Amino acid sequence: MVTAIVIIALILALVAIGTTFARNQANARQNRLADAKAEARRWVERLGGQVVNLTGTDDASKQALADASERYTAAGSQLEQANTVEQSRLVTKTAMEGLYYVRAARVAMGLDPGPELPRDPDQERAGKVTEDRRVSVEGRDYEASPEAGSRTPYYYPGGRVAGRPVPQGWYSEPWWKPALVAGAWGVGSFLLFDAMFSGMYGIPDASAWEAGYDAGQADAMDGGDGGDGADGGDGGDGGDYGDGGDMGGDYGGDMGGFDGGGFDGGGFDGGGFDF
Repeated sequence: MVTAIVIIALILALVAIGTTFARNQANARQNRLADAKAEARRWVERLGGQVVNLTGTDDASKQALADASERYTAAGSQLEQANTVEQSRLVTKTAMEGLYYVRAARVAMGLDPGPELPRDPDQERAGKVTEDRRVSVEGRDYEASPEAGSRTPYYYPGGRVAGRPVPQGWYSEPWWKPALVAGAWGVGSFLLFDAMFSGMYGIPDASAWEAGYDAGQADAMDGGDGGDGADGGDGGDGGDYGDGGDMGGDYGGDMGGFDGGGFDGGGFDGGGFDF
C-alpha cells in the first residue's frame, strides 16, 4: 500500500513538473514572439515616417520612394499575419529593404543618407554595380550604373530573386521584376546577366548565376586575392536586424524620425532578399 502511494505521488510530481515546464516554454515563446513583433513594428513605423515625409525630386528618387512605399505596404500586411518569431523577422527584413530604397532616394536627391544600414548576407554575395554598362540583348537596350541618372532611374539594393543574385545598383529598367512576380527567370535572363555583368568584380559569372545562387561564389571574387572574402562571411542570423536599436534612433533623428524595409506584396515567401 505504501509503495503504491509513493508511486502515485511520484507520478503526480512528474506531471506537475512537466506541466510547469510546458507552461514556462509556452510563456517564453510568447515573450520571444512579442519582442520580435515589437521590433518589426518599430522598423515598419520608421519606414512609414520616411515614406510620408519624403517627396522625390527626379525620376530616380521618385521611383525609389515608390518602391519604398511598396515595401511599407507589404511589411504592414505581413505584420498583421505574423504569428511566429521567424515571420516577424521577415517583416523586419521587408521594412529594412524599404529603408535601402529610402536611402537611395536621399542620395539621388543630394541629401544626407544617414548612417549605413545593416547589410544582409544575400546583398553581400550578390555584389554591386561598379561601373557604367550599356548592353543590347535580343534587340533591347539595357543600362546599369553605380549611380542614379536619368537613364538609370530604377534602384535595386541587391539580393536574391528566384534563387539568383541581382547586384545592387541603378538600372534603366527593373529587369528582375518578372522573376520576382513569377518566381522563375525567363529564357533570356542568362544572356542579359552575361552581357551586363561579365567581368565585373565581385559578381558571379553567368554560368554560376544560371546554375543557382550559391554556385560559383568563390569565382565572383577572382581578380584579387579574393580567397577569404569569397564566401561573404557566414551570413549570421538574418533576424538580428532587430538589434539596430541605437542605429535606429540615430537614423530616425537624422532622417526626420523614421527608418524601416523587403517583400513584394503580402505573405512571407515574397519580397526581401529571396523575393
